[in-house]
Amino acid sequence: MDLALAGKTVVVTGASSGVGLATAKALLAEGAHVAACARDKTRLAAALATLPKTDKARVFTAACDVLDADAVASFVDTAAADLGGIDGVVNNAGRSLLARIEETSDAQWRAELELKIFSVLHVVRAAEHHLRRSTAPAVVNVNAILSRQPESKLAATSAARAALLNLSKTLAAELAPCGIRVNSVCLGLVDTGQWRRRYEDSDTNLTWDDWTAELARDRGIPLGRLGTADEVAFPILALLSPRASYITGSAIDVGGGVARYV
Repeated sequence: MDLALAGKTVVVTGASSGVGLATAKALLAEGAHVAACARDKTRLAAALATLPKTDKARVFTAACDVLDADAVASFVDTAAADLGGIDGVVNNAGRSLLARIEETSDAQWRAELELKIFSVLHVVRAAEHHLRRSTAPAVVNVNAILSRQPESKLAATSAARAALLNLSKTLAAELAPCGIRVNSVCLGLVDTGQWRRRYEDSDTNLTWDDWTAELARDRGIPLGRLGTADEVAFPILALLSPRASYITGSAIDVGGGVARYV
């Protein structure tokens, strides 16, 4: 199915690896232009250099800290000028903090909440006036199933993710009169750099496949494995697509069936 994204311009944050990179790749394959940012421009450029190039899809890259509102505004405005506007935003920058409540300092709580909330607010605020000019504007916030199903080992991240899900619903309601749709994609366990690093730091004798299969069993994932970044990119593109024009304020779980809530 043609997702009608050809010629659209989409901002993707945290685009140097994992879900962000997979999303940029999928957008380019659909003929969309991509404005990609990450904190490390060299790493970002190296990652995007591996992507297939087409004559119709263009890429704009910049180093940008999503917690710096001025830097975000400059990035978005420059990208819009270079690529001819902004039609979509994928807020993907983020991380998780593996720590229980008693192991988490006040500074870490503040940092988690600041990252999850302002990494989205700064980009949406900067992009809103560009999105208003689009014929099919859409925002997708990459969140986590933790937002509805907290884990004690990820106390601060779970709480911050819940705050982001709440914020996403409010943004959807606030921006709907402008025709701007806002939706969330909530991840379960996905094979990204974070899990690879945890595997390397685990001192396990298991292979990666056996280690992740054991992890999936421990986390109660019915499909019995971790997801891939490409499997997350598809629902992101589907929600960005003009064909999803009556979907806003929604959240799609991509977690192999791990959700234990109704």
